Amino acid sequence: MSSLVSAQRNNTAFSDVEISEELIRRFDTSGPRYTSYPTADRFHNGFSALNYKQHIQQRQTITAPPPLSVYVHLPFCQSLCYFCACNKIITQDKSRFEQYLQYLQKELDLTSPLLGQARLTRQLHLGGGTPTFGDDASIDKLMGMLRNVFDFTYDAEMSVEIDPRTISHSRLKALADMGFNRTSFGVQDFDPKVQKAVNRVQPLEMVEDALESSKANGFNSINMDLIYGLPHQNLQTFETTLDHVVRLKPDRIALYNYAHLPHRFKAQRLIKAQDLPTAEDRLQIFMMATRRLIDAGYVFIGLDHFALPDDELSRAGQDGSLHRNFQGYTTRSECDMLGLGVSSISKIGRSYAQAPRSLKDYCAMLDHNELPIDKGYELSDDDVLRAEIIMTIMCSMSVNFEAIGQRYEIVFYEYFESELNRLQPYVEAGLISLDDNSLSVTRKGRLFVRAIGMEFDAYLGKPTGSTYSRLI
Repeated sequence: MSSLVSAQRNNTAFSDVEISEELIRRFDTSGPRYTSYPTADRFHNGFSALNYKQHIQQRQTITAPPPLSVYVHLPFCQSLCYFCACNKIITQDKSRFEQYLQYLQKELDLTSPLLGQARLTRQLHLGGGTPTFGDDASIDKLMGMLRNVFDFTYDAEMSVEIDPRTISHSRLKALADMGFNRTSFGVQDFDPKVQKAVNRVQPLEMVEDALESSKANGFNSINMDLIYGLPHQNLQTFETTLDHVVRLKPDRIALYNYAHLPHRFKAQRLIKAQDLPTAEDRLQIFMMATRRLIDAGYVFIGLDHFALPDDELSRAGQDGSLHRNFQGYTTRSECDMLGLGVSSISKIGRSYAQAPRSLKDYCAMLDHNELPIDKGYELSDDDVLRAEIIMTIMCSMSVNFEAIGQRYEIVFYEYFESELNRLQPYVEAGLISLDDNSLSVTRKGRLFVRAIGMEFDAYLGKPTGSTYSRLI
């Protein structure tokens, strides 16, 4: 109970902080979202399937290997959402899901022997695409395949992303019977004009039925994804959307900033740039939404995530177990992450490995009995050090120099002298406080954790093919 009281107290204080538009404009640059460090755009094809195998097999040599978090990418969607930047395949052919399961089974057959006895699994996430593109029998078959390889704990977090247009009460009951206890609904916006402009029409009543059915079927936590910056959005229309969100009261909310990158994502070319809100309007929408959700009782977790005070994500923020991975904020900080399926990413020990983004390439590698690894990264000592600092800033808002120094055998102030000097503008603006032994993000600075973390990123000055989104 004390942690909940603490979360509410800190949250109320944050909602009272005045953050000027000038301050946001000053520090609102473009940068990574830090679901990993180094970020995925630094992965290279010099890292092979052989490297990946070695890191998985090393788990068997550890006395108490970390448990696993398993991610399965299911790329199929029935229709195209114009805003989407995910790796997806648009098709009406349901048989493609069954064919894909055959390749997932091949990947599991190649992966399973490498795991040895170290198969304890505390988390599963089905992402996409649209995982519920497959029918109940297909998803049940997938769950059987996974249970044959992984030893899921009794309290494992089992989550699935859901398009409300593909779901019914009976489907949600079937998913609950399969063991899923968390779900995430892609809502984005309730305004009909906005929905039509991004080709994702889903009436309020449809989403409301899906949420109520999820609760009735015993899902422990329900997340709702929202996006600001979409065509035809303005302060008034998005406030109406938030009226509905607050009334529906999902346990978690992700409030994403739409990044319009039509040169990278072909579907976004179907969105008219002149219909997008201005930078000023986006700022106003973001500030209004943040204060509105906090006033409604949600805890600001960090970056763009909110949760009710009694949700596990809020508790993790208070007890120090909050973590970030490729699904965003999570409560399973101690896990190795094993990705399955096209474009999936694994984080095993001190390595990242990514499958091909092309389904054709993914299948071809498996047809040759090769683990589908296209590229990856092996972390250096410096990478591991900086990763901990950046993730600590993103999740805990405070870095203890002495603790880091002892763990990595460095003198923090000497090792990061230039980084600490670059942080002085943040100190002067009241976004962080620095003393002889710590860096702490202030309540005002919590909106700027990405920018603060960027100062410890050793790769940002090096060329990359990626275009980063704005911080706010």
